[in-house]
Amino acid sequence: MTQTTPDIRYVNVTRYVTPLREGGSLPAIVEADDGFLYVIKFRGAGQGSKALIAELIGGEIARTLGLHIPELVFADLDVAFGQSEGDEEIQDLLKASEGLNLALHYLSGAFTFDPAVIQLDPKLSSQIVWLDSLLLNMDRTARNTNLLWWNKELWLIDHGASLYFHHSWFSWEEKALQPFAQIKDHVLLSRASQVAEVDIEYKKLLTPQRIQEIVSLVPEEWLSTNSPFESAEQHKQAYARFLELRLSYSGNFAKDIQDARERSV
Repeated sequence: MTQTTPDIRYVNVTRYVTPLREGGSLPAIVEADDGFLYVIKFRGAGQGSKALIAELIGGEIARTLGLHIPELVFADLDVAFGQSEGDEEIQDLLKASEGLNLALHYLSGAFTFDPAVIQLDPKLSSQIVWLDSLLLNMDRTARNTNLLWWNKELWLIDHGASLYFHHSWFSWEEKALQPFAQIKDHVLLSRASQVAEVDIEYKKLLTPQRIQEIVSLVPEEWLSTNSPFESAEQHKQAYARFLELRLSYSGNFAKDIQDARERSV
């Protein structure tokens, strides 16, 4: 698989189309100055810029591993953008999100993946379960799969609940080397029978250089609020260090996945 350095485009949001009232973050469909529709994640929402950082890092790691992710773009909101919005809650959200946000290309006509209707092959299921264990992503359950079926292919969305340690950074290096208990609730766990093989394959793709390239994409302005680090660069390097530590533990968490699967089937 040929890899290229991640390149995130910048767009300006020109029109607020409709809110997506799912969860507490109030994402929305918007139109940008390139003429495309996007699902935007607002930095002024409940989890702030940390959810955007997790979305960016998680999405670009998934893309590196060859999984389908809608294009991620940096989406700029002008100061005056939300002034004509009639809904006060949305207007407050837009005002709090002035500047740089993150958006995903809108997959028109996509529908939510239903594991009872579509049976994924064990390899793809194992790849996604491995990814979510690496990222500590607790939000891929039967209740909320965060998977879409579009053009006869599976697409991964919404990694904002990943890397949850960064909400406090307490004992983050220890968390990198700990089992991920929530993997037992993963929607694809029962079909993830090839995790050991995936672990070998994916560790080769996620090189230290690749991890550095991905974390370097995080805008410094997203790192400036309540940061426990002296500089944005130190903050970015902590993300890189966590991922490198987590990868060093991957044989163990692959075993944890297998054990959880055996208990569930």
